[in-house]
Amino acid sequence: MFKKILLVCVFALPLGTLAQQKPINDRAIWLQHLDQLAKPILRSLANDSLRIVMPQTMSKFIDNANNRKEVAYLEAFGRLMCGISPWLNLEGGSAKEVTLRNLYRNYALKAVANAVNPNAKDYMAFERGGQPLVDASFLALAFVRCPWLWEHLDTQTKDQVVKAFLATRNTKAGFSNWILFSGMIETFFCKYGYPWDNMRIEYCFRQFEQWYVGDGVYSDGPPYHWDYYNSYVIHPYLANMVKELGPKTGLYNWTFDKIKQRNERFAVIQERLINSDGSFPATGRSIVYRGAAFHHLADIAWRKGLPKELSPAQVRGALTAVIKKTTESTSTFTKDGWLTIGLYGSQPDLADFYITTGSLYLCANILLPLGLPETDEFWSSPATKWTSQKVWSGEAVLADHAIE
Repeated sequence: MFKKILLVCVFALPLGTLAQQKPINDRAIWLQHLDQLAKPILRSLANDSLRIVMPQTMSKFIDNANNRKEVAYLEAFGRLMCGISPWLNLEGGSAKEVTLRNLYRNYALKAVANAVNPNAKDYMAFERGGQPLVDASFLALAFVRCPWLWEHLDTQTKDQVVKAFLATRNTKAGFSNWILFSGMIETFFCKYGYPWDNMRIEYCFRQFEQWYVGDGVYSDGPPYHWDYYNSYVIHPYLANMVKELGPKTGLYNWTFDKIKQRNERFAVIQERLINSDGSFPATGRSIVYRGAAFHHLADIAWRKGLPKELSPAQVRGALTAVIKKTTESTSTFTKDGWLTIGLYGSQPDLADFYITTGSLYLCANILLPLGLPETDEFWSSPATKWTSQKVWSGEAVLADHAIE
C-alpha cells in the first residue's frame, strides 16, 4: 500500500519538480518544439486538408486580405520546411528520433506533392502577387538544405516544383532583401542541374556589397533600419548561396571571404543580443517571427561556421533559452495547436500589415542545428553560459570589438 501511495505522489508532483529531478536535455526540447510546429501543417497538407484546418488569422492592419489569405498556406509550408529541412536530411539518432523523422519525411513527400499538384485541394498559389516569390524561395532553400527530400520526390512532382519555381520569375522583386528570394530559387536550379540565371545571382552579391554598412551588418535596401532582417533573410541567404554556388561554378570566389568574415561577426552580435533569460530586444518589423530573429545564428551553427569567440555549447544554451522564452506563454498556441500572432504569447497589435498565421512559421528556422547529429559537439558538449549570463553574473568577459 505504501508503494502505491508513493507512486501516486510522485506522478502528482508538478512538472517543474519532475524536471528538476531529471532534466530534459536540450535536443529533446528542440525536437518537441519541432513536432509542435510541424504536426498541424505537414500532417494536414499530406492529407490534402491544410485549407480546411489552418486558421485564417490575419493582422488587423492587413493590406489585402483576399490575396494574403490565399498565399498564407504557402507561407506556412515554405517557412516550416526551410527550418526543419536539415533535420529531415540527417540520418541516425535515437530510435525515438528516427521514428519521428521517418514520420515527417513521409508527411513532407506527400505535402510537397499536394502543394504543387493543380488537381489537389491544397494546390498553392505561386503566382498570386509578390508574396509567393518569398515563400517559394524558402521552399527552395529547404530543398537546398535537404537533398534527401529532393531525391525522394517522384518525377512528376519534381517537374511540378520546377514549374512552380519558374512561375516566380514573372514577379518583380522589391529593391530590398527580396532580390535574394530570386537568387535562392536560381541557386536551387543550379544545384540540381536545371538551367539557371547567373545574372539574378550576381545581382544579389553585387548589390549587397553596395548595401554593406560595416561591422557585419547590411542595409536592407537604400535606407537603413534596425530590425532582424540581417538574420531573417540576408546573412543566411548570402551564406547558403555562396556555399552552394562557389564550389560548383567558381564564379563567386571574390565575395566568399567577405561574406564569411561578416557572417562570423554578425553571429557574435546575435549571441550577445540574447539576454540571460532568453529574451531579446523587441525591435523592428516582423518581430512576431519569434525565434527566427536568430535564423542566422542557428544557420552558422548548423554549417559548422561559428567564430572562435563562440563555443557551440554556449550557442546551444542561448538558442534553447530563446525557444523556451518565446513559447512559455500559454497563449503562444491556439487550442488546436496553431501559432498565434505575437512575440510572447498572443499580441495581435505587434503584427505588421503583411502578417498571417502562415507568416509566423519562419520561427522554425531556429531549429536548424537539429541537422547536426546528437554526437556533434553542439549537442554533446556540457552546458556553458552564453555571454549575457556571464556578464550579468559578474564573470570575466572579453570586450567586444568591431571588425572594421
